[in-house]
Amino acid sequence: MSFKLLSSPLQGFTDFRFRNALNAYFGGIDTFYAPYIRLNGKLIIKPAYERDITLKNNTKLEVIPQIMTNDADEFLFVAKYIQDLGYKELNWNLGCPYPMVVNRSMGSGLIQDGPRIEQILKRVNDETDVVVSMKMRMGYHHNEEILDILPMLEQFPLKNIAIHARIGKQLYKGGVDLDAFQRCVDSTSHKIYYNGDITSVEIFREMQSRFPSIDRWMIGRGLIADPFLPMMIKEDRTMYPDDKLEVFSKFHDTLFSEFEQSLSGANHVILKMYSYWEYFITIFPGKEKGLKKIKKAKNIIAYEEAVKFILS
Repeated sequence: MSFKLLSSPLQGFTDFRFRNALNAYFGGIDTFYAPYIRLNGKLIIKPAYERDITLKNNTKLEVIPQIMTNDADEFLFVAKYIQDLGYKELNWNLGCPYPMVVNRSMGSGLIQDGPRIEQILKRVNDETDVVVSMKMRMGYHHNEEILDILPMLEQFPLKNIAIHARIGKQLYKGGVDLDAFQRCVDSTSHKIYYNGDITSVEIFREMQSRFPSIDRWMIGRGLIADPFLPMMIKEDRTMYPDDKLEVFSKFHDTLFSEFEQSLSGANHVILKMYSYWEYFITIFPGKEKGLKKIKKAKNIIAYEEAVKFILS
């Protein structure tokens, strides 16, 4: 069965700079979901969102914009905005687990409010021809919450529902609940995508054999931790390429250069790269000391020395 790999969006990580660099040096991802657009009550698109999804910054990628909202007017505003840019599909985030989002009845905090989800989808369905897809957790407090929503969603022509097999309260802790995910698959006629803890080729093989009907797989944190992973999954191999250090080094330098141009001052650049290195370090076992060196780096020279230590 042929399958596709999709990049699950992570705010602060998977912007167009990361997407382009990843695509150039590693490949393997068929579709990238852009981190969510959030309006906070004002019908204005921030320049950072605009930069992230403008077509000129995404020329070689298939990208799907995403919205985080609990308001139909905001949804319709963003739908028109992305359609004007040339996009046809808008993904709705009902998965974000962070308290500052959940407490405002957004992300996974909205899954408990079926009537509001229905009201928003009705208006979107009636007032725009944008293609709608959804990204959800299985609930916020417990994994039965999504089972109350799925039957209601049957009335809408959703392209797909990507389900992260955790509840919001877990954040990213604890394991994924594969039995609960299977219940979701059994409870809907919509196309389901799987998301959650695909961090190795071996795990992907297990997931594929457990869920033979799934042919779209989303990789989130596993992609940042190991940019080689998508192509290794596609080629069904567990060994890294012989030129692993060389390829990663070029990727890193491209990413670093992009942030050096867009952020002001060495501290901001180092802080940004450190947030990536907290993930990257997992593919350089035994070099954890280098992460501490990056954290302590006060200037670019010290940062480069730390990176050289890790890649040596």
